[in-house]
Amino acid sequence: MTRKRREAGQIRLTEVAKLAGVSPITASRFFRNPEALSLSKRERVESAARELGYVPNLAARALASQRTEVIGVLIPSLTNNVFNDVLRGVYDASEGSRYTIQFVNTRYSILQEEKLLRLFQAQKPAGLIVTGINQTDESRAVMKAMSCPIVQIMETGPDPVDMMVGFSHYDAAFAAVSHLLSQGKRRVGFLGARMDPRVQRRLDGYRDAMKAASHFDPALILTTPTPTAVTLGGTLLADLLARTPDLDAVFCINDDLALGVLFECQRRGISVPDQLAIIGFNDMEFMAAALPSLSSVRTNRYEMGRHSVTMLLEAIEGRRPANAVVDLGFELMIRESSAPRDG
Repeated sequence: MTRKRREAGQIRLTEVAKLAGVSPITASRFFRNPEALSLSKRERVESAARELGYVPNLAARALASQRTEVIGVLIPSLTNNVFNDVLRGVYDASEGSRYTIQFVNTRYSILQEEKLLRLFQAQKPAGLIVTGINQTDESRAVMKAMSCPIVQIMETGPDPVDMMVGFSHYDAAFAAVSHLLSQGKRRVGFLGARMDPRVQRRLDGYRDAMKAASHFDPALILTTPTPTAVTLGGTLLADLLARTPDLDAVFCINDDLALGVLFECQRRGISVPDQLAIIGFNDMEFMAAALPSLSSVRTNRYEMGRHSVTMLLEAIEGRRPANAVVDLGFELMIRESSAPRDG
């Protein structure tokens, strides 16, 4: 016999418990922590809730517990493939837990970030993952006032709001430029786009590596606030060559620009790496597939997402990680575009 459904808000938890043949406390435990119940009881409560059309009142539960079972994730872009890998790690690590992931896009705007942080503050999340360490004073105040664990991701720094997982963009850029210099390159250019705070730190690493080798020249730096794109890499290289025709290498702040540089070299008949060496940043899949293959800085994006959730889940359960700041490091992936040819 089919039961007549009522509005979800009219269904009581006691009705679900009665239909499932369990106590109201057991039914409540299912919606708070299903792993605490046996498989048989979980299936019975889930089946009863589905049949009755019961939906737990998250707002009421938040008032009772002072938090929802939501982990908020703030990222700056939905189109940047870098953050696709981060989100994949986030979702993989949260799978099987009782927490729901809710991600929002700050669009690289500090004002939008402030607005979204206040929205999460009102929703009382169980935990929060925030991209970067350059929040405004207002945003940091909001984060510190939130009664939940917070992990800042994608980089490390000296003053975490709570916890951090990432790597040093400065060190990664310094290492990439030092590699180019070790190959005998001297006129190493810097190509940058959008120029968010993490890119600014890569510029600092480039500048200091060039100064340490006594090869720094401001004319070798070309940046734009324009969002990055493969075609932009070619345009920037053309502009930089017009300014510094003796250019013999370029450090690109991401792989899209590096691929565009390679295409522009091929159009102009510039031999890579003999006449111009190239290294990118992030090591997307296409870098190894390019011809010639492109060197890059490999960043552990998936692990950043996965590890941030692991840290949050442990902190939520009262087991705060021994290390509040986790540096996952980076790796130089040296390929044909910057390595000497055999023989």
